[in-house]
Amino acid sequence: MEQREKLQEQIRRYRPWNEQEAADREQLLAALSLDDIFLRDNKAAHMTASAWTVNPAGDKILMVYHNIFDSWSWLGGHADGDTDLLAVAVREVREESGITKVMPLSEEIFSLEILTVDGHEKKGCYVPSHLHLNVTYLLQADDGAALSVKPDENSGVAWFTPKGAVQASTEPWFQERIYGKLNRKLEAWQALRQPV
Repeated sequence: MEQREKLQEQIRRYRPWNEQEAADREQLLAALSLDDIFLRDNKAAHMTASAWTVNPAGDKILMVYHNIFDSWSWLGGHADGDTDLLAVAVREVREESGITKVMPLSEEIFSLEILTVDGHEKKGCYVPSHLHLNVTYLLQADDGAALSVKPDENSGVAWFTPKGAVQASTEPWFQERIYGKLNRKLEAWQALRQPV
């Protein structure tokens, strides 16, 4: 099974957490039939991967201060032709934070969301408003590792408590619909793994 088919199957069997994920899952599955959906050449919508990155203790979340969105944000980026979105998420965390040792806590999808991106300037060119068809993975990185910014994308990298990560964002929709949801999912995921 090729990677694109594997992703489709993962999304198909993914159990949505809430109404937002259920609705977005249907749109994601429909979009995966488009030849250029993994490329930015599709100006209306394209695939992205994000990471909710926790430390080994599970009590801190890694965030970057995103230059375009002018807010503390999760880490992630464009697929740019790569259909292995878990690999994209891991690569983006490494590139955006400077942490080299990053590992998935699961190869399964942690969350699904369709994100709106307002038109903006990037590298001197205007990028029109579009959608990010996003798959999120739960990753782990060492909170003692050295951090470094990626100046063309962010101007800060820091660890926050889960609640602090939500509060650090200046984007209300992300606070409520995404980061708050990811924290609740993290709590549920951790509860399932507690020794009896």
